[in-house]
Formats: sequence, structure tokens, C-alpha cells
Amino acid sequence: MSIRSIQLLLPSLLTRKLTTGSVVPIIGFNIHNNNYIYASFKHQYHHLSSSSSASSSFSLSINQFSITKSIYYKRQPYFIGNKVHFVQNHRLRTLVTNKSNYKMSTTNYSVDHRGSFNSLDYRIYFKDNSNGKIISPWHDIPLFVDKSAKHYNMVVEIPRWTNEKMEIATAEPMSPIKQDIKKGALRYVKNVFPHKGYIWNYGAFPQTWENPNHIDQDTKTKGDNDPIDVIEIGSRVAKRGDVVPVKILGTIALIDEGETDWKIIAIDTRDELASQMNNVDDVEKLLPGLLRATVEWFKIYKIPDGKPANKFAFNGEAKDREFAEKIVEETHQYWQEMMENKSGEHKLDLKNVTLGNSFSINDEQAKQFLETRPSSDAVEPTPIADQVAIDKWHHVKLI
Repeated sequence: MSIRSIQLLLPSLLTRKLTTGSVVPIIGFNIHNNNYIYASFKHQYHHLSSSSSASSSFSLSINQFSITKSIYYKRQPYFIGNKVHFVQNHRLRTLVTNKSNYKMSTTNYSVDHRGSFNSLDYRIYFKDNSNGKIISPWHDIPLFVDKSAKHYNMVVEIPRWTNEKMEIATAEPMSPIKQDIKKGALRYVKNVFPHKGYIWNYGAFPQTWENPNHIDQDTKTKGDNDPIDVIEIGSRVAKRGDVVPVKILGTIALIDEGETDWKIIAIDTRDELASQMNNVDDVEKLLPGLLRATVEWFKIYKIPDGKPANKFAFNGEAKDREFAEKIVEETHQYWQEMMENKSGEHKLDLKNVTLGNSFSINDEQAKQFLETRPSSDAVEPTPIADQVAIDKWHHVKLI
């Protein structure tokens, strides 16, 4: 039975609005001596395993938009809309999610989009909502949301599933987010099978710096001259410029073109799994396969651009929370030394409005940098030259 024929059997599932107490029919059948079912919600197919017999059908009771009957699930993530779900101990925990269950706290920051989307001039500037000031997300947003609870601020540069290689512009005044440029063109990360774009929300911790003049004792390579990178593994797809409260779970040490490029693994403190995740081992327990997929993604993502596979310290093993927090603290100290003008040459812009140091500027000076670019609402987005090339799926083979 093909997926196409299953779709014809389940037309109501594609459009039906689920309410509390709904009973949802799902068609089951047998493949390769294993019992599987396919279900379609919001035009996404879910490949699950079940104890149901071949060609049988059964129902799952929906209560508060959650599965109440246990069925079993093949070892791979499944998708509902833009939200990714994994299975604890291979058991399907949630099939339909009420989005209102994700409680969003009011952020202290907002963004101002400037220039034409999809252009070299596009920038995302940051504002402090408490006073309307233009701020640097790198220098003015504190590292900690709550230091005693070890909750950190993460600045989201790249939402999950997107391809645009966005980054904090560390050499520009007020550190806006911009799209990386390669050979004069906007940079897009390739889709390398089986991945689509970035597989987590990707960003950085403010007030951190991987010092290029320091050789790490563990990796034996120098820092990459950027804020430390963060991958946020929660279920929500963030937006560019979101400032997300996270807690650290571990880290992977990527060696990128001879530089140490730490990838801190974290989860949004508001995520439904956050209370159950306290260290890197919990990632494998609750989101099986994600750590392996993360190492694979970083290893192969540059191969379609003609570059070799990336390498890792510790053979790609993820280090634990304590180790990761120590690395973040070190990069915070390097940032502090840089802001005190103790770190030598770096060609980075250190302008800020809150720190009261030699690089601080006033509010009017900060606004001038933003106002040199037109509001994105006032200009047309630039057409993408080759969307097909961005969407292409690349297959690579490691030798």
C-alpha cells in the first residue's frame, strides 16, 4: 500500500478539526513482517509501529489534544506542522499538540528589521522594550536570565528548518543580525540528506567570545573570534531575533577549519521537556537519535560546498552540563577582558549603550546606525535568484 493510497483513505484527517474527546481513525497494515501504521495530520505523514494486525484499523482517543492510548513508534522523529516531536522509550507520547500549552513569557527585547529581505543590506536590530533603546544583542543583553538558576539568554539567529546563514554581525556597530556573505553572495546552508536546513534553533550566548588568541587545552586549537554558539533543541520553532531563556545540557567541540567552535546544547526553559532535562544523557533518553544527528549534521554540512568533512574533539562525544557551563564561563571572561581592552587586536565592534565603558555610546548615536537603513516594511523584499538551488537535497558519502 503506498502513501498516496493511504492519503485517499484518510481525507477527513487532512482537514478535520480535532476537539476534546474526538476519536481519530487510523489505518494499519503490515510491511516487512513489522506492523506499521501511517497517519496524516496537517499534510505530514507519521510512520509509527503498532501491535495492530495487518490491514486493520483502530482508533485513538484525543483528550486535551493529547494521545491517551499507547502505541509504539519507529526510531525517528515525526513532525506536526512546524513542531518536531520525539518518543520517550520508543513510546508515542503526543501526536496532536495544543499550541496554547506552550506558555510564552513576555520578552524584554524586540527587533527592528531594516533593509530589503534577501539582500546584502538586510539587518535585524534589537531594542530594549523597557526603555525603547537600540542595543547590541552581543554586548548589552546579559548572559544570564537568572544566574542562581543557571538560566541563560540565547539570541536566536537561525530558526529550525531554515537555510539562511544568519549571524550576529560582530564587526558592525550595535551588532545587528545579518546574512553571511560568501564570494559576494548571500550564504545558504545546503540541505544534506536526510536533513532540511538547520535541525535546531541556532544562535549564540551574549557577552561571550571565543578568543582567537587563546589555544584551548582540550582541543589544542584557538577560538573562532565569535560569541559562543548555541543549539536549542526544544519543540518550538523560534523566530530570528528571539531572545530565549535556556538551560545548558552539554556541548560538542567542533573543529572548524582549524578553530575551536563550541556548540552548546541547550533547551528553552519553557519547553514541555525542560523540567526532565538536566544533563546531556537526558537528551538521548528523551530525544533518541538527536545527538547522533547533530554530530552528523555538523560533520557533513559543508561537503556540498566542496569542503572536507568537519572534525571534532573528543571523537564527537558530547560533554556534560558541568563541562559546558565551564566553557561558557571561560568565554564570558574572555568577553569581559575584551571589553576592558585587554585582549589585543580583534577587529570587532564593541559599541554598547549599557556598560559605561570606553566603547559606550549614547542613545542618539545608537539610533543613527539603525536609521541609515530603510525600514523593511517600506521596501520590497528582493526576489530570491534560485530557490530551487536552496531547496535541493544533497546526498553525500563519507569515505
